[in-house]
Parts: sequence; C-alpha cells; structure tokens
Amino acid sequence: MHRSAPRHRLAPRLLAFAAVPVMLVVAGCSSDSGSGSSSKTSSPTASASKSASPTAAAAAFAKLPEDACKSISAKTVEDLVPSVKTKAGTADKSTDIELRSGCNWNGLKSNGTKGSDYRWLGVSYLRFPSDATLGDGAKRATDQYAKEVTKAQATEGAKNVKTAATSGIGDQATTVTYTLRKTDADFTYATVVVRTENVVAIVDYNGAGYEGAKSPSVDDVTKGAQTAAKEAVAAVATANK
Repeated sequence: MHRSAPRHRLAPRLLAFAAVPVMLVVAGCSSDSGSGSSSKTSSPTASASKSASPTAAAAAFAKLPEDACKSISAKTVEDLVPSVKTKAGTADKSTDIELRSGCNWNGLKSNGTKGSDYRWLGVSYLRFPSDATLGDGAKRATDQYAKEVTKAQATEGAKNVKTAATSGIGDQATTVTYTLRKTDADFTYATVVVRTENVVAIVDYNGAGYEGAKSPSVDDVTKGAQTAAKEAVAAVATANK
C-alpha cells in the first residue's frame, strides 16, 4: 500500500509535462498567424489611406464681375441694341451670384414706313471653383463649355445651324449661328460660348425685322456677339485683379 501512493502522485505531473509541448505549438502557430495578418496589412492600408486624400489646385478666378449688367460697355449696348428699352439692363435672377449671374437688354427701333428692327443681347456667366471631390475648376469649366456649345447647336426649331471655332477670345471660344422663325418673324441668332480659365461666358445676340424691315445678316449678329464676348471675358479678368 505504501508503494502505490507515489505512483498516484507522479501521474498528474507526467501528464502536465506531456501537455506543455502541445500548448506551445498551438500558441506558436496562433502568434505567427496573428502577426502575419494584422501587423503586415494594417500599416500599409493606413498609409495608403492618408496618401490617397484628394486634392485640387486652386482655380484662377475666385469671383465673377460684381454686376453682370456692367460687363458690357454702355457704348456696345447702344450700338448692338438701338432704342434699348432699359439701358442699365435686366439682371438674371440667381441664388448664388458668386457662381452664376447674367444680364440682358432688348430694344425695338421704329423706322417709320420701313418697319421696325428688334434686337436682343444677353450675357451669362458660370464659375467653377476647384473642389477636392468634383475636381479642378478649369476642367469642370471645360466640360460645361462643351455642354453649352451642344445646347446652342440643338436649339429647337433652328435652321441653317453653323458652328465655328473662334480665336482671340478667352482660352476657348465657339460661335454658333442659326435662324429661327418665331412671332411671325425670321430671327437671326449668334451664340458665342467662351471659356476663360474656370469661368464660362455665354453671349447671345439676335434680331429680326418687323413690318417689312429685313432681319440682320448672320455676319452682323456674329460680329456683334463676338464684340460683346470679348468685353465679357475682359470683365472677368478685371474683377479678379
């Protein structure tokens, strides 16, 4: 009976020592796999996240002309719109004049028995600031410029539509001309779309003859629209000095 007692005390110790290597192996595998998956993947991901933060260069123009109705000179308005109804012009309604503004003028000049001449002139501005999410201001303006040209070309009811690249006005300029029948008269239109840096300017000039008067020629409305467009672009540069 005295010899069997030590055997009972040794058995638990042997089992405990036998279990140690198994536990070490399991712990070792767990430690290796954990360090390989967490420490090696989390750090590069965090670094990539920081370096991928979007940025955009500041746009060239921070504002539009303070008063779009003053972006075209009084002399030009008088030349293009005889007997103008409101010399000061009618400003477009806008919820944010820092990004969108415009003005228009119209007039009907009576020539007695020779009929009457109607003229309409309008200028619109769209400014695109650089945005970390939306992109570079100049690129955004370039995209809008293309859309405005397409819009002018697709005017409903327009005939004899012609498009021409126009040099000497802003960074990009296109002139779209066409004729349109409305209010029992044949109107002649010229739309000049211009991009200057991150601003798009659209100048519309059109006219018609009533009661026997002739409609203006395509050359005349084109020349008038381009003259106004040059002044519109110059006004943007002046506003940002």
